[in-house]
Parts: sequence; C-alpha cells; structure tokens
Amino acid sequence: MIYMYIYIYTYIHTYIHTYMHAYMHTYIYIYTCVHTYIHTYIHTYIHTYIHTYIHTYIHTYIHTYIHTYIHRQHTYIHTYIHTYIHTYIHTYIHTYIHTYIRSPSHIYICIHAYIHTYIHTYIHTYLASDSHECHNNFVCIVALQKI
Repeated sequence: MIYMYIYIYTYIHTYIHTYMHAYMHTYIYIYTCVHTYIHTYIHTYIHTYIHTYIHTYIHTYIHTYIHTYIHRQHTYIHTYIHTYIHTYIHTYIHTYIHTYIRSPSHIYICIHAYIHTYIHTYIHTYLASDSHECHNNFVCIVALQKI
C-alpha cells in the first residue's frame, strides 16, 4: 500500500512538475512573443508613422504658413507701394501743375499727360517686373522719394 502511495505521489509530482515546466516555458514563450511583438509594433509605429506624420505636418504647416505670410507681405508691399506712389505722384502733379500753371492751356495738358503716362508706365513696368523682390521695391521707393 505504501508503494502505491509512493507511486501515486511520484506520478503526480512528476506530472505536475512536467506540466508546470511545460506551462512555464510555453507561458514565457507566449509572453516573450507578445511582448516582443507589441514592443516592436509600438516602436515601429512611433518611429515610422508618428515621426512621418509629425514631420509631414510640421513641414506642411510651416511651408503653408511661410508661403501665406510671404504672399500676404508681397500683396501688402505691392499694394502699399502702388497706392503710396500713385497718391504721392498724383498729389504732386496736381498741386504743382495747378499752383504753377494757372491757365488750362495746351502746355498744361501736355505736361499733365506726359507726366501721368511716364509715371504710370514706370510704375507698371519697373515695379511690376521686380514685384517678387521686396528689396528692389524698397530701393524703388527710396529712389523715388529722393527724386
């Protein structure tokens, strides 16, 4: 009878020991696989998708912002220059001509037409050709203010 207990004990002990080892190794294998897979997946996700997304977003945002800003500045500068010069020259022409040439004669009409045509041609040809370069527009303003 005692042999039977020893046999049963040994059998159960061996079975449990074997089962536990097999289970533990399987569990460790599964845990390692799952852990490695999740770790690799998350790392890959972060380093490829997130990095690419952030890089693309920042690049697109900055590119769009700078483009919009530059175009807005270009429009502002072009409009400002055109309006300023047009107003300044118109005021100058009308004040000068009306002050110093009192009679509406042929000379008045010729001078007015000549100056008006010359200035308009200058503004629309020279400034429009360099309108993409703010530096040239600035130089034009300074040059015109010195005239």
